[in-house]
Amino acid sequence: MQQEIMLPTLKEKESELPKLNSNLMERMKMFMLQSQSFQEMMMMYSCAIREVRTKAEVLNDEMSVRYHRNPISRITSRVKKPDSIANKLYNKGLPFTVEAVMSNLNDVAGVRIICEFIDDIYTIAAMLAMQDDLKMIKIKDYIKYPKSNGYRSYHMIVEIPVFFSKGKTPMRVEIQIRTMAMDFWASLDHELKYKKDIDPKDEEVIAAELLSCADRIADTDLIMQQIRMKLDGVQQQAHSKQEIVMQE
Repeated sequence: MQQEIMLPTLKEKESELPKLNSNLMERMKMFMLQSQSFQEMMMMYSCAIREVRTKAEVLNDEMSVRYHRNPISRITSRVKKPDSIANKLYNKGLPFTVEAVMSNLNDVAGVRIICEFIDDIYTIAAMLAMQDDLKMIKIKDYIKYPKSNGYRSYHMIVEIPVFFSKGKTPMRVEIQIRTMAMDFWASLDHELKYKKDIDPKDEEVIAAELLSCADRIADTDLIMQQIRMKLDGVQQQAHSKQEIVMQE
């Protein structure tokens, strides 16, 4: 039976964690890759993702038939990589164990739902929240309350039961719901954040430009939704007139 790897934790009078040794990181990654319990855990998170994706796909199919439009453009998903999990546990001062991951990390399993319009985001979120086998843990609305850098998205931490041979296990999944424009901005922001050797002055300028872009994208999202609502209104009027003509 493999022993847990204890990560370095904060000392009482230190305000920062000691630097993560590459040797220790490599040991933790190898431990995870070779450990049967960690492999089972990753499989369980993958299954939880499948459950959430299925729920979103069913809602999209239903709305396609009922309202003749698909609110969801695409769905992507991922399970965090071993080094990302190790870093999160390290930063929290937690042991590198399955129990520590499942009890303390909410975003190991992630599902991203890309919608066409802002109101679709809230519609899909509300429909998911209404499902009685899905427990809502936390909601962060970065659309109404954007991050300081301009990031916008709707985040939900949910707990979903997954049935395995040994019984039912509640698994946590982070769901991010955003428009195509929000996703485009977030992807570029993420890519630029990890560019190295950037002068601090240039970094400030780039951050200001990204914030300006985020605001313009948000304005565009609102305008596109208003246009769609006008078109929906025109279409409804046309249908109403057609029904009146048919009744006469």
